[in-house]
Amino acid sequence: MSGTTSSENSTVVPTVVPSAAPTTIPTVIVTGSSSGIGLDIARAFLARGANVVLNGRDPGRLAEAADGLGHADRVALVAGSIGTAGTGEALVRAAVERFGGVDVLVNNAGTFAPKPFTDVTEEELDGYLTGNLKGTFLTTQAVVRRMRAQGRGGSVVNIGTVLVDHALAGFPASAPVATKGGVHTLTTSLAAELAADGIRVNLVAPGVIRTPLHAGGDVDSMGGVALLDRVGEVGEISEAVLYLAGAEFVTGHALRVDGGHVTGRRL
Repeated sequence: MSGTTSSENSTVVPTVVPSAAPTTIPTVIVTGSSSGIGLDIARAFLARGANVVLNGRDPGRLAEAADGLGHADRVALVAGSIGTAGTGEALVRAAVERFGGVDVLVNNAGTFAPKPFTDVTEEELDGYLTGNLKGTFLTTQAVVRRMRAQGRGGSVVNIGTVLVDHALAGFPASAPVATKGGVHTLTTSLAAELAADGIRVNLVAPGVIRTPLHAGGDVDSMGGVALLDRVGEVGEISEAVLYLAGAEFVTGHALRVDGGHVTGRRL
């Protein structure tokens, strides 16, 4: 899961060039898309022919990620922390000015790390609240305002975690899990509130996934928590996001992609 931290300003990279008119090609905003799951989600949407607005807090890493993806004519970049309202507004502005509108939002950006409950500092807790819950809330506000103005509905896909439903004693992560729990609840609430606008809101809840978050560690040793006895790959999360983004009769759903982590136990 890509991380975010607070920043004072949002920077659009490069300068957005206004589009002459909206196109029929869907436009997708993916937060936290400079690496890991978010980058693969962006790659998957580009492969489907969509326009994609990338986001990350480091302009250099974001530009490097965009270069690796290619499709420069269908990619826009907005650097900045989602924990500030200005970033969400900049993401929408880039989507509208470059591609004519926004159809899908994937709230992938967030922070996550294990730490014993009594060791978590107030500063760290504030970081999780900002990076996970507040950032998702503010970005979704900006996008929903635009979707309503467009009048053609839309789709929001949040990224949560199966640890909300099934914690691991050996992986203490109360602070990030509590804030991700807020994202799960926000998904359900918004699905009800926005249904009349034709805006669907769903969530993908990953299990243990091989990402840069686990760099330097033996992530495969955690595969035993899943019935399928392996960890997941980023592409499997992207497939779930693609499904929910286009599933016209699905809203308020949390799709677990966890190899059976929550469903049962291996003996």
